[in-house]
Amino acid sequence: MKPPPFEYHAPRDLGAALRTLAEVRGKVLAGGQSLIPMLNMRLAAPEHLVDINRIRELAGIEVTPAGVRVGALVRHSEAERAGAHPLLTRALKLVAHPVIRNRGTVVGSLVHADPAAELPAVLAVLGGNVRVARWDGAGPGGGVRTRDVPAAKFFVGPMESAVGPGELAVSAFFPALGEGDGIAFEEVARRHGDYALAGVCAVVTPGGPARLACIGVGPVPVVVELEEADWGAAAQAVREATEPDGDIHASAAYRRHLVGVLAERALRNAAREGVAARGA
Repeated sequence: MKPPPFEYHAPRDLGAALRTLAEVRGKVLAGGQSLIPMLNMRLAAPEHLVDINRIRELAGIEVTPAGVRVGALVRHSEAERAGAHPLLTRALKLVAHPVIRNRGTVVGSLVHADPAAELPAVLAVLGGNVRVARWDGAGPGGGVRTRDVPAAKFFVGPMESAVGPGELAVSAFFPALGEGDGIAFEEVARRHGDYALAGVCAVVTPGGPARLACIGVGPVPVVVELEEADWGAAAQAVREATEPDGDIHASAAYRRHLVGVLAERALRNAAREGVAARGA
């Protein structure tokens, strides 16, 4: 199938893109790895398509002691090669296939908000945020306005984020790990490169709490915080916190069992990695 007709826009700066989005009802094109198939299958029918690939100010990765800020045009493969954040790098290796990672964008994956995707879990477990911009031309000080939306409020539902009409997600911020933190990302998929049936992203703080984000078992990433390193009890806590649906790939009961197994595995591996790092 072919996409329905639309008017194409290719702004060259952020202000122009935001002015266009404020004036028309449209979709944003960055990597296009989710949007283009949706257009071809007529699951989306925007009247306008706003291509942001010429806006070079959205293409950078900024590393500070506080964390890593990834621009809206940074491809999965570029962020993976940069290796600026260990947990983000690990998750990116699990995303689809190399040909998709070469075009798909980190921020685009977050905005797409697929509950089985890896990157929303990374943002959620780290307590990161997404910077959203809009055009405000009112008054003498009118122009670009931005707001930072925390991960806990950014993912609203399946395939639904907090980016509103006329807005553009311009970057995502992934907070740095603490010294000695251990990390892990465990998932199970029917085939390599498929979306996971269930997955768990874990950060374990030495001598302190652990934090998990689960994918594929709820409408948004399910975050679970644990005070004690009782991995068996953690598996049960994760199962009780999740609300998986059944489908042709796996039943709800199987997903709930699987996410508990993955939670225990992720916590043990993260704790082991943290100990090894501190002993190095």
